[in-house]
Amino acid sequence: MAKQVWKPSTILNPVPAVMVTCMGKDGKPNIITLAWVGTINSNPPMVSISVRKERYSYQLLEETGQFVVNLTTEKLAFATDFCGVKSGRNVDKFAAANLTPEKASRVDVPLIGESPVNIECIVRNAVELGSHVMFIGEIVAVDVDEALIDEYGKLCLEKAGLICYSHGEYWSLKKSIGYFGFSVTKRKNIKRNNKR
Repeated sequence: MAKQVWKPSTILNPVPAVMVTCMGKDGKPNIITLAWVGTINSNPPMVSISVRKERYSYQLLEETGQFVVNLTTEKLAFATDFCGVKSGRNVDKFAAANLTPEKASRVDVPLIGESPVNIECIVRNAVELGSHVMFIGEIVAVDVDEALIDEYGKLCLEKAGLICYSHGEYWSLKKSIGYFGFSVTKRKNIKRNNKR
């Protein structure tokens, strides 16, 4: 296939579309929508979020060193976008987006009640990269909607209606096309082990 060579850019797509909650020393919570988020370590479990210094949430992250990554769904698409285009300097995003702040189990930052999975994090490092600062957070707790756990204790995220972000648009995740290891599985129609 013919290809064009483009200048270097942030073309990696799709990416997660998440709402990150944070809070400053004044106790006022905020929500920032981020797509530059990723899993970076398994032991201890860690994620990264990249934030521009001029964003209101940057100051809050610096002050308290805690955040929660709240996964987003099709039902939360409007709120996800709203929390990405409005500034918490001027708007109470929880109230404006009709979202419910709920107490986290391990951090002082509230969870978004409507999110099916909330990942509580403590900042372990901040790396200045240029346009963004990458906050590396250790995952200290994960809060999961019980409706997504089957009778075997397996987390069924496919039931959550999760969304992602790709090249300026939000997309739903509708259909599985394989599972980890399916390319080397020798027997056909093997049922996956549902137990955690």
